[in-house]
Amino acid sequence: MKRIIAVSIFCLIFLTISTLSHSAGFLIYEHGAAAMAMAGAFVAIANNPTAIFHNPAGLAWLEGTQINFGTTLITSIGDLSLPNYALVDPTFNTTVEREKKWFYPPTFYISHKISDSVVAGFGFFVPYGLGITWPEDYPLKYISVRDDMKALIFNPTVAFKVNENFSLGFGVSYIYSTLEFELVERDEDTLPGSVVGLPFPAIGSYTVEIPVLFDATGSAWGLNAGALYKGENFSLGFNWRGGFKIDFDGNLELSAPDVNVQLLPPFDQLLPPGTAETIETVIATQVPSGGTASTSFNFPHIFGVGLAFNLTESLIMSADVHYLLWSTYDEFTVAVEVPGFDDKHVKENWEDSFVFRGGLEYNLNENLALRAGFLYDQTPQPDESVDPILPDSERWAVTGGFGYKSGNFVLNVAYQFEPFKDRESENRYFDLNPQATFNPWKGTYKTTAHLIGVSLGFVF
Repeated sequence: MKRIIAVSIFCLIFLTISTLSHSAGFLIYEHGAAAMAMAGAFVAIANNPTAIFHNPAGLAWLEGTQINFGTTLITSIGDLSLPNYALVDPTFNTTVEREKKWFYPPTFYISHKISDSVVAGFGFFVPYGLGITWPEDYPLKYISVRDDMKALIFNPTVAFKVNENFSLGFGVSYIYSTLEFELVERDEDTLPGSVVGLPFPAIGSYTVEIPVLFDATGSAWGLNAGALYKGENFSLGFNWRGGFKIDFDGNLELSAPDVNVQLLPPFDQLLPPGTAETIETVIATQVPSGGTASTSFNFPHIFGVGLAFNLTESLIMSADVHYLLWSTYDEFTVAVEVPGFDDKHVKENWEDSFVFRGGLEYNLNENLALRAGFLYDQTPQPDESVDPILPDSERWAVTGGFGYKSGNFVLNVAYQFEPFKDRESENRYFDLNPQATFNPWKGTYKTTAHLIGVSLGFVF
């Protein structure tokens, strides 16, 4: 018992450290290196504590007390080419690169056999997140400069062995989420009268840019369930992870010292030198420090069906099909309580999508297993919703890894190479500029991701 407590404390310290700086794509499915090495085709296998995420019914076959914790190191390389923008600004080099970062969402699972037919467990993982940072002064800063969302799930679970071949699992989740979002608010105005306190009369038009930061938190509850049937040489599994809605409430901060004013032609040549700087100084004294804001996001139901075969005593083949109800993510509104600022309403209109996964595991001996896999992931995001906040695309991935056992210690390692299909987008330009006939923001997103998963396990 002392060893179990000591290992659990170490795991929790690890999680506390790593949770401070993670983020990734909207859905992260890599929650255990053994499953990740098989491309996530784990619904019908679910033979370690990560079953809490992949299929809670798998817990029913676990012996004793088992602990599994780890992380997935994620980095993506991406850029946005904007060839049309060079016609607006000849100094622009047509390509904007995203800031390259490493993220490491953590996982922690523990299971305990209560009786011959009942096993209880607890899981902690981060299946949803956003994390993209663009240069502060790139052309699309009016849509997004930085976004960072974390959804942490705490998931107690129980599994029942109905008979020697069939089990059921159920769980309830508490979800706590944080959200940070940065952009530049842009407005066009005219002189005179619009800038109270200007020390000279003037006529002209100008734009005002004010950096904005939205910082919020929210929470929700969810459910999950699974079923697993084990035959003589095959297994069939089903997993459901319920959707949920998070209401975010927080603060909207405006950076008055960073106000930028630009005079529009022809007035940039006609007005006295220093007019823009004078307007900046005056407006900076009139900009409120901020206020409150709120928004809501709908997260999808996820259904998974898996089938696994023991081709030989040493070779296992598995295949999963996952169906995600992303159509719940149709729109969101940011309600703003700041004088002079309007609410933001954004159409998303995402569509339901499929993910196809296949994996192999070959056991060289009692201690060492080799794994490989392949997946294809449809994007739920329609062309009109692609923007710098989340430029998603359909993708495929190849995976590989190994598992090593020694006594009560288990090590699993996985690698995943994930190229995205190039995605062309209007970047909502005509939504923001409905009278325009030419789109300088039209561009193409390119993304490639590399993931390394590491999990440590202990069996008592």
